[in-house]
Amino acid sequence: MTNISARLVYISLITLICCELALGQSPLIDFSEDSLRHRYEELIKELRCPKCQNQNLADSNSPISVDLRRQIHRLLEEGKSDEEIKDYLVARYSKFILYRPLLDYSTWFLWVAPFILIACAFTAAFIMQRKYNASCGDLEFESLQISKKENDRLTRLLSSKDHKF
Repeated sequence: MTNISARLVYISLITLICCELALGQSPLIDFSEDSLRHRYEELIKELRCPKCQNQNLADSNSPISVDLRRQIHRLLEEGKSDEEIKDYLVARYSKFILYRPLLDYSTWFLWVAPFILIACAFTAAFIMQRKYNASCGDLEFESLQISKKENDRLTRLLSSKDHKF
């Protein structure tokens, strides 16, 4: 019995220590000010990993993203502004590193294309609606009037029991 109790105590202690280590981890990167941590987290969410392409620096574990996170930390500690850090990284890795591209001569189509497509869709819908209304106007009730002779024939055909047309 004591052997089982001792094992249970050891397993409980190991579990408790592991939980404490998992829950009580301090952040991997220490900052001199808490405001730098917030800026750091925002920057690594806004910048793209050059290797992973569809992941930001916060989500990527590639060696280049680890290096970039260290560089961002160093630049923040040096007192650089967010714009200076972005400019530095754009100069080194091109505009591709920005998740939200700036509006300039090379990216204007990215920003304007959705509005052009919406305008084209509304124009097409408007033209189709006008054509539909024009074709419905041709089939109005007044244009479908039949003569008295045709009306009598129609009545006879519909009233006959054989319905042979």
